[in-house]
Amino acid sequence: MMRSLFSGVSGLKGHQTRMDVIGNNIANVNATGFKSSRVTFADTLSQTQTGASAPGDTVGGTNPKQIGLGTGVASIDLLFTDASVQSTGKNTDVALSGNGLFVVKSGSDTFYTRDGAFEFDADGNYVLPGSGHYVQGWMATDGTLNTTGAVENIVVKAGKSMAAKASSTVTYENNLNSAALTITAVSGGTKQVLSSSANKITLAAPLASLQVTAGTLPNNDTSSTYTISSISGGTTAGTTVTASTDNPVVIKLSLDGSTYTLVATGGTYTTTDVTVGTTTTQYASGGKVSSATTGSTANPVTLTMSDGTSQTLASGSYTVGASIPVTTTANVYDTLGNAHTVLVYFTKTDVSSANGNTWTVSLTPDTSSDATTAIIEEDDGSVTVLNMEPISTRFTTSGKYDSAHNESSKAILTLSNGSQQTQNIALDLTALTQYSGNNTVKGSADGNAAGTLKSVSIDTSGIITGVYTNGVRQSEAQIAIAQFTNASGLTKTGSSLYQESNNSGTANIKTAADLGVTITPSALEMSNVDIANEFSDMIITQRGFQSNSKIITVGDEMLETLINMKR
Repeated sequence: MMRSLFSGVSGLKGHQTRMDVIGNNIANVNATGFKSSRVTFADTLSQTQTGASAPGDTVGGTNPKQIGLGTGVASIDLLFTDASVQSTGKNTDVALSGNGLFVVKSGSDTFYTRDGAFEFDADGNYVLPGSGHYVQGWMATDGTLNTTGAVENIVVKAGKSMAAKASSTVTYENNLNSAALTITAVSGGTKQVLSSSANKITLAAPLASLQVTAGTLPNNDTSSTYTISSISGGTTAGTTVTASTDNPVVIKLSLDGSTYTLVATGGTYTTTDVTVGTTTTQYASGGKVSSATTGSTANPVTLTMSDGTSQTLASGSYTVGASIPVTTTANVYDTLGNAHTVLVYFTKTDVSSANGNTWTVSLTPDTSSDATTAIIEEDDGSVTVLNMEPISTRFTTSGKYDSAHNESSKAILTLSNGSQQTQNIALDLTALTQYSGNNTVKGSADGNAAGTLKSVSIDTSGIITGVYTNGVRQSEAQIAIAQFTNASGLTKTGSSLYQESNNSGTANIKTAADLGVTITPSALEMSNVDIANEFSDMIITQRGFQSNSKIITVGDEMLETLINMKR
């Protein structure tokens, strides 16, 4: 008689435990990243009255006679199923889907969570704000992530500065028009005098000793009087100024409204000889006549093209036998982050059906070997000198870049005034093609000006990207994800945190992509509690509890009847 009472009691206890779990599930229906639990029951030991017997020759076998002694809680399972994702619009929130957890730390203790309601604290630490636990991941070095090392605290400070980075390469891509027409004849316009180390321009008195290694003057001008409109650069000491490659002397001459810039990269000069406003300077000797003809408003140039058409232009420089130059611009940065706009010209100079077309890449529209220098007049009035030998770039007959017949090794720009030092910049032309159509070639340089972090964003792989005031987007860190063989075996520690247990397995910490999980930025994972299911379980649990209470009640009445038999 007493066995039924104990069975009823065990049923009451088991259903009470199940009700506790249901209550906890419902209480956490709005807890971010909460994982619900369930209770499973199993019968306890049974009392055997008669054991089973095997079949014999004259009689069959008999089953055992056993009386169960009640029920018990077999397990309380943690259900690690994904929940719905709720968009929050907060850029530091992240939601996780799949078999994974975020990794957070407090001191030397490591915890795991599905709660992605993270934010940055006053020191730039990426934390779980409710508890202050540090979110773990990998920090980037100069925008480069290495996720093979140990994880660490993610720290991205507000107002973080980015150092200026000098440009080292200008990369050109897209297409040059293979059907570009070539120039068969040129009329009108003027030609220029080119200056090089072998053909220096010498000015007459009062600057007779001044040899200028860069600059342009009208061709055949041996008698015009130029006015010195400005002098800058160089190193001044008393009444002398010394020019150098790093700090050239820049002299601007004017004549009839036109301005000519000459740059001396060597020599020492008396400032009394280069007084602004002097009107006795004459072009005397030196230089080499350019093969290109330049058009102007006063003296336009007329071009006859290979298809027989003609056109008149009031600007630009053009060479017989070559195409109209394709002008590209790229902003390159010096070591202080100053931007210099570099013009590079692409001119088709050789047409051969057998070997493919050849284009010349140069700093000026002139494609001759003497046209090695260009001048950038900066906004602050300074002058930057560029030096590069024109290079030949051949394309195959199928329009591909012909790496076997190119002079990329010569594609070096020398910024002679960039941050007061010489700076070499390589031109990468390997991504260019040459098909019939439009000229879509463009150049983009690496490097950047100095900047300040203004905002961050997180992508689906957990990479935190910083956006800087200089326009650069750079990887700052990547969020680490932990995966367990048996996530349901983790131990709950409160505050939506878990720790490893003896049956969870050890954490495999990798990136989200490595583990096949998905991160949703600006969103949070909701609780996976199913209210309808919990309410149904609540009713079932209530009925089970009531039924077990009836066992105790009826057993008590039966005992009372047994006791009353003595009366």
